[in-house]
Amino acid sequence: MAISLPKMSGSVGCLLFVGLILMVGSVSSAKFEELFQPSWATDHFVYEGELLKLKLDNYSGAGFASKSKYMFGKVTIQIKLIEGDSAGTVTAFYMSSDGANHNEFDFEFLGNTTGEPYSVQTNIYVNGVGNREQRLNLWFDPTTEFHSYSLFWNQRHVVFMVDETPIRVHANMEDKGIPFPKDQPMGVYSSIWNADDWATQGGRVKTDWSHSPFVATYKGFDINACEFPATVAATEGAKKCSSSAETRFWWDEPTLSELNLHQSHQLLWVRANHMVYDYCSDTARFPTIPQECVHHRH
Repeated sequence: MAISLPKMSGSVGCLLFVGLILMVGSVSSAKFEELFQPSWATDHFVYEGELLKLKLDNYSGAGFASKSKYMFGKVTIQIKLIEGDSAGTVTAFYMSSDGANHNEFDFEFLGNTTGEPYSVQTNIYVNGVGNREQRLNLWFDPTTEFHSYSLFWNQRHVVFMVDETPIRVHANMEDKGIPFPKDQPMGVYSSIWNADDWATQGGRVKTDWSHSPFVATYKGFDINACEFPATVAATEGAKKCSSSAETRFWWDEPTLSELNLHQSHQLLWVRANHMVYDYCSDTARFPTIPQECVHHRH
């Protein structure tokens, strides 16, 4: 079977996942201050025109959060990751709801020693339970140019994408008795922090502070999703953000209920060539294979 390479994904991925213009339900902008605000360490933020830089030094990291919460849609941020020796650092981009029983979708970019591949770890929390890590080495150098990282979410699945190439799919398997994150509004977050107890080679390589400050650079902030009113109950909000006879939302279109053939090939290519860890295969941690791994097609 011929497998399409990620560089061919642009037109197909954009056509399917950016959305249908005539349909309602999107909040979209490219300006940081319209969608986000600093959440901690404002003195570690640097604004340079359209670029936002977050700094990490041995005093502090930094982070920001969306001003609103959302239920279904697509969130994208373009990031140029820390250059040079970034061992011990983590740059995170994620969505999360509130509370102990929260849902969460994580991108965690794990720093490396100079010359080693940059890896990205993804994780999914459902009702407060995580431990669903997958890790892959990126097929490009993410420190030299900006690349887009996206989370697409509807009632059928969650899709993690890198430059519109799907790298992970978490499907709704409620029919198998497996909970799916579809009933909690989620904020959008990013942060840079020190995690040298685990981030690089399992914590064996520590952060070299002589290289600080470590800087991650952002642009292209885009949220094409259903904004969730703070005054609305979660159950009502889920209805508000779901298509009905009166209202159609682009993320509920049948073409977005699963990957198309091209995207499925891309995902297979990523898994076959770049995945270095999958919790579904870790029998030491999980002697009994997790139920979603039994039923999942990817």
